[in-house]
Amino acid sequence: MTLDVEVITLTLVVITFGIYIYIGWWAKVKDTSNFFVAGKEIPAVANGAAIAADWMSAASFISMAGLISFLGYDGTIYLMGWTGGYVLLALLLAPYLRKFGRYTVPDFIGDRYYSNKTRAVAAIATIFISLTYVAGQMRGVGIVFSRYLQVDITIGVIIGMAIVAFFAVLGGMKGITWTQVIQYFVLIIAIIIPAAAISLQLTGIPVPQLGFTFSDIAERLSTLQVDLGMNEYLAPFQNMSGLNVFAVTLALMLGTAGLPHVIVRFYTVKDVRSARWSAGWALIFIALLYTVAPAIGVFAKYNLINTFNDESITDVREISWVSKWEETGLLGLDDKNGDGILNFTEESSPGNEVTIDPDIIVLSTPEVAELSPFIIALVAAGGLAAALSTASGLLLAMSSAVSHDLYYRIFRPQATEKQRLKIGRIMIFLAVIVAGYFGINPPGFVGEVVAFAFGLGAASLFPAILLGIFDKRMNRQGATWGISIGLSFTLIMILLMRSVEVFGTETQILDSFLGIDALGIGVVGAIVNFIISFIISRTTQAPPKEISDMVEEIRVPKVSDSSEK
Repeated sequence: MTLDVEVITLTLVVITFGIYIYIGWWAKVKDTSNFFVAGKEIPAVANGAAIAADWMSAASFISMAGLISFLGYDGTIYLMGWTGGYVLLALLLAPYLRKFGRYTVPDFIGDRYYSNKTRAVAAIATIFISLTYVAGQMRGVGIVFSRYLQVDITIGVIIGMAIVAFFAVLGGMKGITWTQVIQYFVLIIAIIIPAAAISLQLTGIPVPQLGFTFSDIAERLSTLQVDLGMNEYLAPFQNMSGLNVFAVTLALMLGTAGLPHVIVRFYTVKDVRSARWSAGWALIFIALLYTVAPAIGVFAKYNLINTFNDESITDVREISWVSKWEETGLLGLDDKNGDGILNFTEESSPGNEVTIDPDIIVLSTPEVAELSPFIIALVAAGGLAAALSTASGLLLAMSSAVSHDLYYRIFRPQATEKQRLKIGRIMIFLAVIVAGYFGINPPGFVGEVVAFAFGLGAASLFPAILLGIFDKRMNRQGATWGISIGLSFTLIMILLMRSVEVFGTETQILDSFLGIDALGIGVVGAIVNFIISFIISRTTQAPPKEISDMVEEIRVPKVSDSSEK
């Protein structure tokens, strides 16, 4: 079966990558409007699919079900945070930002706060957020290639870099958008088909959402874990405190609403009405994956326990997929007591003899369930689609921040269309190289790294966007200091709470801050941002009248779209 899986995977990867390359060539652009916002001509339903693909990254496809699988009840922070954040973005921010009619988030912030300094700070925040986020995507690409195509992770990341660079540099937002439409359907098919097959195996119900809801599979898993000395799967706050669950959930929500690469997608449609329809379509498309993820988490954990626990380590290693995942270093078997029998319990337990990286749960689940090689290969192609779709959006967000917001709007406003397009493409190329480095040397597993990016978004851009729309008294001084301090505080706290090797010893300066760990610290950063912004804006000069009038115009509904910018 191994050879079949590898051959079929390679075939699907070649086919899908060929499609992405063709779209990049077909959609090649020669002007900045198409490069940055696809000419504002994307249909609402297509934009909805592109938003879903852009937003559902490798963290959603590869890592989220794994986190739910191992965290149990506490893993719902990712479901609640990411889906709640999207609703917050779609209903509270996106229509107003589209009505404003600019290219990027720093563009909105720079014009709303009538300051190039504020624009520059927002552009720097965008780069930090996007770099952190894209690190997780490149890691996801490397994981898929290392397992299914039997190439070194470095080679896999380089291949992914080359593909993304091709369609992003040539087609800009237009090429990225239509590529993401295809990538959405690849990834959603790749997640639903194996989930349905496994649901039928374990529950007798072919619809995974219904199998998870109306069967006793979750209770069976919970009982099985208790019998093995693990935490009860359905019990809350077994892995995280209640405060930390709340903080991480809120950080993910606010971070989602502040993600620059998702917000810019609402600029690619012709008017506010289309932006709202895009949001609605995207919510439907996103729900298809997010209602399947908890089911996969439960199914996967149940199958893994039955595969490993109380089984001969020799027999287990003879299973093809086990030996292949062991070679990647993401699955570890260690017969600590020398009895030849594996003991699968909590990873933190001294007696645990099975170590599984959360990022391999979704990718390995079809193999664990002994599904057909085609389905196994399809999941691999889906993982690549999820990672590459988000990576391309992030690369364009970074490119736009430098080429449009810094180069054109601040340093060289007289730049020609050709010069701006050239700088934009150069910046995508440079961003791909940086992203590839982080993919080869990742700062953590996919879901964790992405959560850091959301925390940075929550602490920097979200307060400035929200106050920019709903607080006419908010001024440039408040926004500039709020973004700067919120971003700096959160970034420093994340670094202090990360384990680093110093002189050969793992060192962690802080375990938490007020009981909140690195994944949730973005909430504290957001609170700091709001407080600083409010105090400074109330103790300095109010914005000019034309700015207040502009804010009022953005908020007041129009009878038709004809007056939109």
